[in-house]
Amino acid sequence: MLNILESLREHQQLIQLMEPLIPKIERISIRIAQAVLQGGTVFWMGNGGSAADAQHLAAELVGRFKKERRAIPSLSLSTDTSVLTCLSNDYDYSVIFARQLEALCRPGDVVIGLSTSGNSLNVVKGFEMAQQKNAHTIALTGGTGGKLLALVSESLIVPSSVIARIQEAHIFLGHVICEWVENAVWHSQKLDLVHV
Repeated sequence: MLNILESLREHQQLIQLMEPLIPKIERISIRIAQAVLQGGTVFWMGNGGSAADAQHLAAELVGRFKKERRAIPSLSLSTDTSVLTCLSNDYDYSVIFARQLEALCRPGDVVIGLSTSGNSLNVVKGFEMAQQKNAHTIALTGGTGGKLLALVSESLIVPSSVIARIQEAHIFLGHVICEWVENAVWHSQKLDLVHV
């Protein structure tokens, strides 16, 4: 029988184990905020549950997290079914993120990939393209971090090998980052109003 209390405690313990990541989370959040304030776009990549998380977090920036502020350019690369099916059919599923980044990404943009294993081939190829485009690259992974670690500027590795717990932690990390970026944009708007 499923032990709900055990799952809850496992989740709580994992969140506590992530405390050493705080300096990295702050550094990554500052970098994303700087890119956004300089006119950059935040791109998100992921498969399956991580695709859903990527869409969720992109929406937090385009919409609103907690504050009323301008929309922040943010796009999940798993949402356009015509593009995804075209690329999968005409090329290969492994290029679905790379090809979109080739078309849309500019120097100074931010590309964030979510992969619980860190080994998703299409995310790997997406980061390879992001490097060519001189984007800032960030991986949210679990376990050992996988192949993505060699391809990114920054990484947040959730200290777990349990997929469900890693995905829960990714949403937590994403929310923290979105709140930081939102606050930076909100404060920037307030300063702009003072200088008008």
